[in-house]
This record gives sequence, C-alpha cells and structure tokens, in this order.
Amino acid sequence: MNNLLLTLLLFGCFFCHMLPAQRQMEYLDRGLVAVPSEAGILVSWRVFGTDPEEVTFDLYRMKGDDAPVKLNEKPIDGASNFLDQGMKPDGDLYYTVRAYHGQELLDESSPVRAWENAYLSIPLRTPEGYSPNDASVGDLTGDGKYEIVVHMTGLGRDNSHKGMTDEPILQAYTLEGDFLWEINLGKNIREGAHYTQFMVYDLDGDGIAEVACKTADGTRDGLGNVIGDKEADWRNEDGYIIAGPEYLTIFDGRTGAALATTPYVPPRHPDTLIPTEEQLKELWGDGYGNRVDRFLAAIAYLDGERPSLIMSRGYYTRTVLAAWNWRDGELELVWTFDSHDGNPENLAYAGQGYHSLSIADVDGDGRDEIVFGAMVIDDDGTGLYSSGLGHGDAMHVSNMDPDRPGLEVFGIHERPDHPHAANLRDARTGEVIWSFPSTDVGRGLSIDIDPRHRGYESWAFGEGLLGLWNVQGEVISESKPSSSNMAIWWDGDLLRELLDGVNIDKWNYEEGTTDRLFSGEEYNLVKNNGTKSNPSLSADILGDWREELIARTADNKELRIFSTSIPTPYRLYTLMHNPHYRLSIAWQNVAYNQPPHTDYFFGHGMERPPLPDIRVREPHKRWR
Repeated sequence: MNNLLLTLLLFGCFFCHMLPAQRQMEYLDRGLVAVPSEAGILVSWRVFGTDPEEVTFDLYRMKGDDAPVKLNEKPIDGASNFLDQGMKPDGDLYYTVRAYHGQELLDESSPVRAWENAYLSIPLRTPEGYSPNDASVGDLTGDGKYEIVVHMTGLGRDNSHKGMTDEPILQAYTLEGDFLWEINLGKNIREGAHYTQFMVYDLDGDGIAEVACKTADGTRDGLGNVIGDKEADWRNEDGYIIAGPEYLTIFDGRTGAALATTPYVPPRHPDTLIPTEEQLKELWGDGYGNRVDRFLAAIAYLDGERPSLIMSRGYYTRTVLAAWNWRDGELELVWTFDSHDGNPENLAYAGQGYHSLSIADVDGDGRDEIVFGAMVIDDDGTGLYSSGLGHGDAMHVSNMDPDRPGLEVFGIHERPDHPHAANLRDARTGEVIWSFPSTDVGRGLSIDIDPRHRGYESWAFGEGLLGLWNVQGEVISESKPSSSNMAIWWDGDLLRELLDGVNIDKWNYEEGTTDRLFSGEEYNLVKNNGTKSNPSLSADILGDWREELIARTADNKELRIFSTSIPTPYRLYTLMHNPHYRLSIAWQNVAYNQPPHTDYFFGHGMERPPLPDIRVREPHKRWR
C-alpha cells in the first residue's frame, strides 16, 4: 500500500508539473462606459476572462435624486452593451452594472457618468515646445482602472541624423484627468523613436504597475530625485551620446519614484565608458552612434506565470537581449542573449531584428518567446531559430490561418531585391509558407477584412506587390486598402477596421474601396510619427471588447479618448485578458508602432475564443 501511495504521489506531482502555469494578470473593474450617439447612449462593460460562462448582468440608470431604474427586463446574458435609446447626457446621468452567477452577486460597478461629448478629455501639462506622442496604460494606483503614461517629445532626431535633441519626458495621468507625476530622462538620453522604449506593467504583482526604461546621468524621477551625476553632459558636438554611464531604472507607478537603478545591459563597450569610434564600429557596425543605439523592449511571461522585462540593443548587425525580473524589491538579470558572444551558432541571429518586436508562445509550451523580427529567442534565452530573412519595418503575429496549427508571422523586408520581401511564415519554425519578391518594402498589414475568405487578409506596399492576398497567398483583389499602418476593432462585426493616423475606415470588399467610419480631424485630432501615422494608443481599455482610440489634439493640450457608440451582438471577454493581446499593448509604443493581435483567430466565422489560463489578483492584495 505504501509503495502504491508513493507511486500515486509521484505521478501526481509529475502530472501537476506538466500542467501549464496560470499567468498572473492585473485586477480590472468592469470598465463601464456610457457614450452618446444619435440613437441614445451606448453603455458597455467588460466581460472578464475569469467570469463563469453563465455570468449575467443587470444595468441601472440613475438621474439626479431619482431612484435607480433597471434597464433590462431579463438578465443580460449576451453581448455586454446596451443602447439606452433616446437618452441624452446632461451632466447628471449615471449608470452602474451588476454581475451575477445565478443568484449570486459577483460584483457591482461604481456609478459612471455618461460622457457629455463623443470623447473623454484628458487635459495635459505639456511642456513648452513639446507634444504628446506615444502612450501606454497600466493600473498605476491599484483601483482596477487604467492610467495613461504618455511620452512627451520635443525636438527629436533619427539615429542616422546628427544634431541636439530635447530631453525625453514621461508623464502619467488618470482617466479622470488628474496629473500624477513627471519623469525627465535628461540631456543624456537622446530623443527619437529608437531611443526610449518605456514599459508599463505590474512586474512584481503588488497591484501597482511599474514603469521601466533606459536612463542616464541627470534623469530626474517623479519625486525630483536625480539619477547619477546631475552635472554630467555626455553629448558630443554632433548631438550623439556614445559615452558615459547607462542605466535601467524601475519607477513606481504611483509616484514616478525610482525604485531601482542598475547598469544597462549590454553596455556600448564591455571595458570602457568612453569607447572610440573604432571600438563601436567593431562591435556594432558603425562608430558614430546609429546602430549602437537601436533599442527595443517588451514584457514576457518567460516562466509561464510571472512577467519579466525584456530590453535589447541593436538589430542591424549585433543583437543583444536581456531579461530581467523585478520581484520583492530586487532587480535581477535572468539571462542575456548575444549574437556575437563567440558562439558560432548565434551569428545566424545577427542582423535579423525589425523596428518592432512581438511576444508570443510560438511553441505551445505555456511560456513566451521573443519574436525579434526574423528570428525567435526561446524563453530560456537561447536561440529558437533564425529565418535568415533579415531586417524589416513591420511584423504581425497571430493565428492568421484558423485551419493551420499554431501561430503565423506576416513580415516585410527592406533589403533590395529580397526574394521574400512580403511573406507569411510559421511562427514556431520560421518556415516560409508563401512570399512575394520586391524591393525595400516599408509597410504591410495582416488582419481579417473580407468575410468571403477564411482567415486574415494581407497586403504590403512595394515594387510589384499588387492587390490583396488571402491566407494562402492568393490574390483575391486587384485593389487593396490605401493604408497599412494600424488596425482597430470598432464597428461591432468580427472584421477589423483600418486605423490610419486618427481616422478609421472600413474595407468595402465588394467595391474594393474604403468607407470612412470615423474622422479624427473632425475632433481636432492629429497623428504621431510622420509616415508611421499612428495615434497615441489604440487598445481595449474601456467597455466591451472593442478598442479605444487615444490621440492628441492639434494644440497639444489634450488627449482625447474615443470609444465606439455602435452596438454589437457579439459577446467576448475583454481583449486585455488575452495575454498575447495584453503584451501587445505593452510593446505598442516601441519604435515603429504596430497594432495588437490575439493569439486566437479573431475574424469572421471565428469560434468562441478559448478561456485564458490566467489568475487575477484580488483587489489590494499582493501576489505570493
């Protein structure tokens, strides 16, 4: 009997070990939002990925001192939105929602006031000469609501252009418009799309998101404390910063205070703070400060359970990635991958990076890999594969072909006369499924926009790249959308819309044209980042599963948040509870912004998404 019990225990332990770990995710409230429309007020709220399948809702309207009025005759068991027909906001109109499992009350939202405009305004303290650029979200206060961290940019430069820049600034705001803090990265961090990649995420599970980014001498945190030597000025006569100490800093989301600072990995040179141009050229490919200062960043669940911070340097030639854990007040380096560490096998990973990256569990083991352009780094910091396809600007990772196992990558490449300039490849192996040759392809997109063809449609702009492709690489239309920058779920069907700058268009697949659904210019919105043409952020931060648009006004004095006022019949849990999507929001601000995706097929004819294997921290309690 004792031997039998021992065998059962050992088998049980082995079986438990084989089960995938649950990923710890941030606590969210219902995200209730009430948006005016011509027909009334659309009220929508989150369904959680952890909700019981049978969860139902009751919705109440409150006006003045009148008693609350329940708006639904029977429990709402379908889509989590409700059109309160004929109602108009007047400043005194509120809604609340209650969630039930059978007769058990699961939670009740705080009352929220109906928006008086089509948007929520966040007034900004924009410094003189600056403008709000890329943004990210995280729960900085522990109340289950997202706050916004925005990168304020002044005069910036591309890495290939010399000249002085302004100091990069990060600011944080609540959705109610309250200013939280400002971090000034100082004159020893150059301003530009490739320099400051800031991550906003709850890294230690205490319920408060941290902010992580590269810092230097003179960085001033949210409390006014200075990192390093406040008098140091490492800029050379061309405005480049290719000498001096470099740091990685974790900041407190509540106050912006620096919690931990450590030397940045990797340094420009392993032996000196003041490398020569010849030393930099030998290590990175040029000596004046271009390739050495190409940075990317992300968040990944490397152990399948808790988030880690990924920071990198270089992608044109040498590439180095470093994984960090911020836990229990300690910042620990987990692993480093270096394409030039002396291992001849790692040389195949040189020159494969893009101006963006993605995080995905490409091999299905429950742990995340880093899809670093044309190569993939495994969760343990070793190379999984290098496709050898080289550098590119835009990349998308999702389950694009629902009839094919695993995830796919759609990527484009800049190299002249590239035989696979636009390609779909297997995310696990890098095998090219189909491709088209071209020269210096700058942008490309892959989303579901045509219900007549199963799976995603893809297109790109480059010599000889004509028309629109289905997931098999067949040309299904001689015409294609005129933009390929960003995408958004907005109008309530399961197809995705085109987000170009601050405008939302619908692909008219029958006519081969686009129809304007939302014009940001009508609301005084302007886009960011020139031809990369993106808003500050697009993400599912409020209401049901559709995405919000966050953009700046032309006078740089506001961020305006837009949420759709179009009803939907589809009930889906919040996209932020799909870890693949949530991590996409964390890295969306990195270099050349790319739209988020889910790791399940999202499109016309989709099956019900699998429930996420997550555990959500209880409010105001720390993970253990």
